[in-house]
Amino acid sequence: KLSTCTSCQFTEDFSNYWTAVMFFRARNGTFKRVPQIAQNGMEGTNGGMVVYYMSDALFDTAQKSKVTAFKPGFRMLSQASRAPEYISFPPTPCRGGIMANHRFPTCWDGVNLDSPNHRDHVAYPETGTFESGGRCPASHPVRLPQILLETVWDTRAFNNKEDWPADGSQPFFWSSGDGSGFANHADYVFGWEGDSLQRAMDAHTYVSAPMLKTQTIAQQNKCTVRDFVREDFSGCK
Repeated sequence: KLSTCTSCQFTEDFSNYWTAVMFFRARNGTFKRVPQIAQNGMEGTNGGMVVYYMSDALFDTAQKSKVTAFKPGFRMLSQASRAPEYISFPPTPCRGGIMANHRFPTCWDGVNLDSPNHRDHVAYPETGTFESGGRCPASHPVRLPQILLETVWDTRAFNNKEDWPADGSQPFFWSSGDGSGFANHADYVFGWEGDSLQRAMDAHTYVSAPMLKTQTIAQQNKCTVRDFVREDFSGCK
C-alpha cells in the first residue's frame, strides 16, 4: 500500500511477483546473470514476467467458472506443482530461451485464511489438473483464481557449447545455488486495490479486462525499485 506506481499493465494491481534469478556458469568458472526477455505481445517491457489469473484452462476462451478472489490476510505455500516440460534444466541449448512456469493452488477450504503450515487450507484439484478441468476436493470446495507466472530467460547469448563446462554438463543455475532446476520457486504478495480482481474474474474475460484501468508499456517501465545491495555479482566465481 506504500507504492506510488506499478510495473503491471493493470494500474490497480500493486502485487509483488518474484522468482529466482537464473545464472550461467561458464567454462572458466565465472557466473553471469541471464536476462529476462519480454514475451510475444509484450515487446518493449524491461524483462519481467507474464501473470495469468484464470477461471479455467488457459486455452478455454470462455473462462466461465466462478472463482473467489483472495481475501485480505490470505496466505499459502505450495508444496508441489505439476511437472514442467523438463523436470530439470534442458541438457541442450535452446534457440528461443528457457521459459519457467509456476502454478499456484486453486482450491480453498473457504474458511481459513491461513493454516499452521500455510498449506492445509489450500489444495490442487483431486483428479486431473486445472487445465483438464479437475474438480476441487470436497474439503476445499472454493475455487481460487489460477495464478500462472511465466518467465522467459534469454539464454541465446549462452548457446555456444564451447562456453559450457568441459564435461558437457548443462551450465545453468538458480540463484539459490541449485544446478538441477528442481529448486526453482515463485512468491506472490497480493496487492490488488479493493475488489478490482474479483470484478475482473466475475466478468469472465479472456485476453483483456475492459473494466480495469491499464497503462502503456512505457509507463510500466518507469516504475522501478532502486538497488538495495550495491554489488556487481555478474562474472564472479
